[in-house]
Amino acid sequence: MSSLRSVRRAALYCALSASIFAGSSLLQAAAPAVIAEPPAGSGLSAPALHKLDRVIDETIAAKQLAGAVVLLKRDGKDVYLKTYGMQDIEAGKPMQTDAIFRIASMSKAITTVAALILYEEGRFLLKDPVGKYIPAFKNSLVAVPAPAGAPEGTKFSVVAANRQMTIRDLMCHTAGLSYGAGPAKDLYDKAQLTGWRFTSRDETIGEVVRRIGALPLNGQPGEAWMYGLGTDVLGHLVEVVSGMPLDKFIEERITKPLKMVDTSFYLPPEKVDRLMPVYGLENGLLTLREKSADSDYVKGPRKCFSGGAGILSTAGDYGRFLQMLLNGGELDGVRVLSPKTVELMHQNHVGEKYSRDTNAFGLGFWVANDEGYFGEAISEGSYGWGSAFYPQYFVDPKERMIGVFFTQHMPAGGLDLNAKFKVLSTLAVEK
Repeated sequence: MSSLRSVRRAALYCALSASIFAGSSLLQAAAPAVIAEPPAGSGLSAPALHKLDRVIDETIAAKQLAGAVVLLKRDGKDVYLKTYGMQDIEAGKPMQTDAIFRIASMSKAITTVAALILYEEGRFLLKDPVGKYIPAFKNSLVAVPAPAGAPEGTKFSVVAANRQMTIRDLMCHTAGLSYGAGPAKDLYDKAQLTGWRFTSRDETIGEVVRRIGALPLNGQPGEAWMYGLGTDVLGHLVEVVSGMPLDKFIEERITKPLKMVDTSFYLPPEKVDRLMPVYGLENGLLTLREKSADSDYVKGPRKCFSGGAGILSTAGDYGRFLQMLLNGGELDGVRVLSPKTVELMHQNHVGEKYSRDTNAFGLGFWVANDEGYFGEAISEGSYGWGSAFYPQYFVDPKERMIGVFFTQHMPAGGLDLNAKFKVLSTLAVEK
């Protein structure tokens, strides 16, 4: 009898433990709580941040944006986490703090970090030619406009590249690779290599990159800043050097160690309801552009891992990634990069070739090394980037601050809210 009681007690204990564990898991999976006011001592002005709220709310009220999430971190802590508008207008679902977003070109910083992890292992030097690892780029040709007197209908001719593109060129967009635009555009169109959306492709990123390597470049390596396919090539280089698919390498070396639990290339089926649909402005009207359930991130072949534009994430996850960079490569006792490598990332690597958001470009993002150049409120030393789907991020080492603005809005229709987010967040710093 006592033996039977012991068995029953053990069974009860196991059941209770399983229940507690399940409850704990559910608790951990709960959406982060809204932080509507910056805590005392954060050094951020609540009235100033309410100006940011007003601008976002007015944009939504004018039916120019569906919804958004804003996360500000300072001194390693979340100090402002707000949701605005609707996550899914058609379903009547308000925006949630754990909404999942297509981050498009904000993938580039993650892929650059993946490559730099291998750099720190001595697998290559940044000055190494890409062709050393991906033979398709060993003898690149460059398309140039057709010379005077060329036969009618001739749009371009080809010349040998002045030098091979380097791994650093891939990281800072000086490899001569656009998104297809340039003298050889017709060839890129024919090869279905125009643009940045690879998620629906039933081929690997390696197959895509080898086809890119067979085409002429649209610029001479090193001669100009040209935004494009370089980070997708870099992602495949990570695969070649590491011997792992890009998704697995990023998971094992970045997202899993940093506890970025909702960051991936394709969406698990159980998370579909957290993926925000894509909206955009067409003729000034807010329009549904893509339903979540119909997205290639859900229904696609789950085969082509685009390091340049293929990752999904949440504001909280991406904030953890940026905090690692702000901390000099470490977060919660996990070191991803050395401080010297992170320092190298936000130096100007392109001279005077970049002149868009700032006047400098680092490894994976713009760098603000001259506060007066762009003429907007931003701290010297800040760095960041954005996304075709309209999210925006910045890291401000001077103010020990991170800003993340997430939404799904394409085409933007001239909306400048993501730029105002950077300015108004920066102006909220009091001390």
